[in-house]
Amino acid sequence: MAAFSYNASAELFPAAIRKKKRAGFAYRRFDTAAAAVQFAMEQLPADSLNGAYLQVDEARFDQRGIRTLYESEHFPLERRPRPDASDEADADAA
Repeated sequence: MAAFSYNASAELFPAAIRKKKRAGFAYRRFDTAAAAVQFAMEQLPADSLNGAYLQVDEARFDQRGIRTLYESEHFPLERRPRPDASDEADADAA
């Protein structure tokens, strides 16, 4: 991958409109690409991430590209586990 600036501003666009609402996800602008990537990977519902894209300068990244940026050794932010419904169910059972 060519040099990528996680410090550049970024825009995150939702997937194309479908019949159901996208859980409140709409276009969002971020001061840094790192924050946008982190938001997409850690906070967006999976169905909202599918079909969404990130634009940084003139480059566009689909779901796969966003994941690659997030998993890169150059990703500057601390990664947090994505909330999982099964973890909540396990906690309720205990």
